[in-house]
Amino acid sequence: MTFWQQLNPRRHVAAAIAWAVFAVVTIAALIAANLAAAEAEQRARADAEGLLAELATQVRDALSMNLETRRSVLQATAAQIAASGDHSSAGIQQTLGAVKAAFPEFVWLALTDTQGRIQADTSGTLQGASAANLPWFVQGRSHPFVTEVHTPISATNPSPAEDPPRLMDYAVPLNPSVGSATGVLAAHLAWPWVERVVTKMQAALSKHRQLEVMVAARDGALLVAPERWHGQQLAPQTDLTESGAYVVGRRTELRLADSMGLGWTAIVRQRADAALEPVRTTRRTVFLIVFLAGLLAAGAAAAATRILTRRLSRLAAQAEAVRRGEQQSLTLPAGRDDVSRIGATLAQLVGHLQSEKQALQALNVELDQRVADRTLQIEQMADETRHAAVNRERLRIARDLHDTLAHSLMALLTQIRLVRKLRSRMDSEQLDAELGRAEAVATSGLSDARAAIAQMRDNGVREAGLGPALKDLVKRFGHRTGVAVTLDSHPDMATWADDRSETVFRIVEEALRNIERHAQARFVHIRVSCEAVASHQADASPTDLTRLAHIEVKDDGLGFDPMAPTPGHFGLRGMREQAALIDAALTVQSRPDEGTRVILDFHL
Repeated sequence: MTFWQQLNPRRHVAAAIAWAVFAVVTIAALIAANLAAAEAEQRARADAEGLLAELATQVRDALSMNLETRRSVLQATAAQIAASGDHSSAGIQQTLGAVKAAFPEFVWLALTDTQGRIQADTSGTLQGASAANLPWFVQGRSHPFVTEVHTPISATNPSPAEDPPRLMDYAVPLNPSVGSATGVLAAHLAWPWVERVVTKMQAALSKHRQLEVMVAARDGALLVAPERWHGQQLAPQTDLTESGAYVVGRRTELRLADSMGLGWTAIVRQRADAALEPVRTTRRTVFLIVFLAGLLAAGAAAAATRILTRRLSRLAAQAEAVRRGEQQSLTLPAGRDDVSRIGATLAQLVGHLQSEKQALQALNVELDQRVADRTLQIEQMADETRHAAVNRERLRIARDLHDTLAHSLMALLTQIRLVRKLRSRMDSEQLDAELGRAEAVATSGLSDARAAIAQMRDNGVREAGLGPALKDLVKRFGHRTGVAVTLDSHPDMATWADDRSETVFRIVEEALRNIERHAQARFVHIRVSCEAVASHQADASPTDLTRLAHIEVKDDGLGFDPMAPTPGHFGLRGMREQAALIDAALTVQSRPDEGTRVILDFHL
C-alpha cells in the first residue's frame, strides 16, 4: 500500500481523524488570525490616521507660519515707510525694491494713497493707476488682508500674458492707528513659492514613509495635490481613501493672525499597504504558527489512531476475506473493549448471512421453477390473445368489405336485374345507358375495394398520428365529394398513435362514408377535443382528474331516424362494435331534414 493510499480518509480511520484534526485546526487558525488581524488592523488604521492627522497639523502650521512671516514683513515695511520722512515716489519705490530683492516670492509690491491711487510699485509702470475698487485696497485700509490663490485680471497685474501666474494678494494699512483714511501697502505672493513650501514639508515627512500631501481651498478646490488629482473638486462624499487603499489624516482652518482665516484644509495620505504592513505581517506569522501546529496535531492524531485501530484493521481484513468467499467465519478478537464487541457482532452477522444465503439458494431454485410455469402460462395467454386479435381483424375486414365492396355489388346486382326485366322494352340507347351505369357502379366498387385493401396494408394513423391522418382523410373527402368540410383538432390529440387512435379513425371514416352516400350534405364539421374532468372512480379523491376525449362529426344533410330498422345495412352496427372495443360511448343524433351528429366519448 502506497503512502498516498494510507492518506485516503475513505479507506483508513486514522487518515480520516488526521484530516479532521487538520481541517479543524486550519479553520480555527484562519478564524483566529482573521479576528486578531481585523481588530489589530482597525487599531493600526486608527493610530495611522491619528499620526497622519498630526503630520497634517505640522503641514498646516508650517504654511501658517510662512504666510504669517510674509505678512509680518509687509507690516514691518509699512511701518518703516510710515516712520520715514521720505515719502517721495522714488524713495518708496527704492524701499519696495529692497523688500522684493530680499523676498523674491513677492512678485509685485505697491503703495497707494488714501484714495487708492498707486504712488509707487516695483514694476514702475502702474504709478498713478487707481486701485480703489480692488478687494485688497478696500479691505486692507482697515486691517491686514490676504486672499485665496487666484489669477489676477486687473490693471495691476504686472505680468499680463496668455497664461498669467497664480498669485495671492496681501494688503496691510500704512498707518493702522489712523483708521480707514490711510494708504495701503499691497503685494502679490507667487503661488509656486507656497507649493515649494508644501513640497519641502512632504520631503521632510516622507523620509521613512510614502506620504502624499494635499491642500484644499474653502470651496473644495485642490490647491496642492498629486498629478492624478489636479483639477478635481473635493466634496463631502469624496472618498480620499480610494476604497480603503489609503489612510488619511486632515486638519482644517489654516489661520493667520488677526482672524484672517483662509479656510484651507491640509490632508496627508499614506498607502494602506505600507501603513498596515506590520499588522499584516503579524497576521501571516500567526497563521503560519497555528497552521504548523495543526500539521503536528494531525500527525500525532494519525499515529495515535493507527495504534488504537490496529485490531480493528485486522477485523476489517477478515470481513473483506469473507466477502470474497475466502473464509466462512470471523475470528473473534480478544478483550472486552469496543473492538471485541464489534467483532462478536460481526461474527453473528456473518453466521446469519451464511444461513440466509443457503435459504436464498433454495428459494432461487423454487423461483426458477415458478418462472418456468408462469412463462408457459404467458405463452398460452399470448396464443389466445393473438387468436382474439385475428378475430378482431377479421371483423374489421368484414366491416370494411361491407362498407365498400358489398354496397357496390348490391348496387350492381340491382342494375343488372333492372336491365334483365326491362330489356325487351328498351331500345339500344337505353340499354347502353343502363349498361354504362352498371359499369360505373362496378368501377366504383373496384376502387372502394382497392382503397380498403390499401388501408389494411398501410395504416397511416400509426405512422403519422391521428391528427395528420384525419387531415388527409378530410382532404380526400372534400376533393372526392365537393362538400365543404372543416377539422378542429386538439394539439394533444394530433400526435396520438395507438390502437384506439386507429379505431377512432375508422369510426370517423365510416361516418364520412355514410355522409357521402346518403346525407346529400353541403357542410361537414369534425371536432376532436380533450379536456380534464373529475374522476368518477369510487376510490378517487375530489381533486383527482381524468382526461376525456370527445370526437364529433356533424353534417347538415337529410338526416334519418336512428331508431328505424335498417335490414341489410351494418354501418351503424359496425361503428358501435368498434366503439365498444375501446370502451367508448357512441351516440348518433339525427332527425329527418335536420342533419346528423355522431359523437364518440371515452376516457384516455
